Amino acid sequence: MRLRVLESLLAVDQADWDGLVPDGNPFLRFAYLAALERSGAVSAATGWHPRHLLLEAAGRPVGALPLYLKDHSWGEFVFDFAWADAYRHAGLPYYPKLVAAVPFTPVPGPRLLLGRGVDPAAAAHRLLDGARALAGELEASSLHVLLPPDTQLDALGEAGLSLRQDCQFHWFDEAYGDFEGFLGALTADKRKKFRRERRRVREAGISFDWLRGGEIDAALFAEIYRFYASSFLRRGMAPYFPPAFWEEVLATMPDSIRVVLARREGAAVAAAIFFLGGEVLYGRYWGCDEDYHSLHFETCFYQGIELALAEGCRRFEPGAQGEHKLRRGFRPVPTWSAHWLAHPAFARAIGAWLARERQHAAAYLEAARQHLPFRQDDGAR
Repeated sequence: MRLRVLESLLAVDQADWDGLVPDGNPFLRFAYLAALERSGAVSAATGWHPRHLLLEAAGRPVGALPLYLKDHSWGEFVFDFAWADAYRHAGLPYYPKLVAAVPFTPVPGPRLLLGRGVDPAAAAHRLLDGARALAGELEASSLHVLLPPDTQLDALGEAGLSLRQDCQFHWFDEAYGDFEGFLGALTADKRKKFRRERRRVREAGISFDWLRGGEIDAALFAEIYRFYASSFLRRGMAPYFPPAFWEEVLATMPDSIRVVLARREGAAVAAAIFFLGGEVLYGRYWGCDEDYHSLHFETCFYQGIELALAEGCRRFEPGAQGEHKLRRGFRPVPTWSAHWLAHPAFARAIGAWLARERQHAAAYLEAARQHLPFRQDDGAR
């Protein structure tokens, strides 16, 4: 098997890349990753340098690893700033580093992309060995594989990467049928609270439209982008994605995009952007003009749950972090990352620290489950 390093995804055929991507994952598709590069969201200027690994056998792709050389740790959602600071205090460079991830997108999914008819263990071993060798060639301090699925943890551990555990909150459809069915699984006080929050939004005169990507014209896109950008600008940040990124994905993968648009007296006042794939709804970004009571919960969570039910999704992932999601029926689920550091002493120290952190993460998950809003007699759920 031959390993190639791609300094741009555009160096590989779209059909060859997509042939390695599991069905339904929108964020690993060529259209999504290529739009990041073509729009400039991923570039030398933003500190994301593509160094994708492509594994070939008999002249055809049989495996891949979406990989980036990074000048910083922003846009990853697995935080290693303390590690970088420890390197700095030791007089050692932490950057650049190699990161296998989907930029700016904290969605768990396969990172080792393996084709049919290939020995998965051998291909994974070859890709990870190649990534560590590339780290040496590029004088990178480390290799980080962010948010891989449980099914790839063994391969990562066998390759010498240390595992780190974290938590996200996902909603699961337990054959609820509709939103009222979901409410029926909750305790009485939570059911009352959710209905009161939804009623306040209606009483403010706000209604909602659900839009598919293909239904969004240039004028509507300008409104939606304004909401998207506002959530970053209020925190003093530039938006991760420029307009060119959204324009491209709306054109190349419209069936994967959904938008919930909030209107008051006919004028748009808020929007939430979702992606759809593989019976999973992914909540990504939202923004609003004014702060209406409960509008955020309604637009991002309650409308998202209704949208997931309408689309036949088994799971709704609303994004990273946020314990407030727990109280709204989003269950704690473990997420993972894997890390290899070239410096032996730092590798030992961080490996030992991660082992202790995993114990705390497991205890947190168990404690969080005790605060779910479901009825005690609803054990089957």
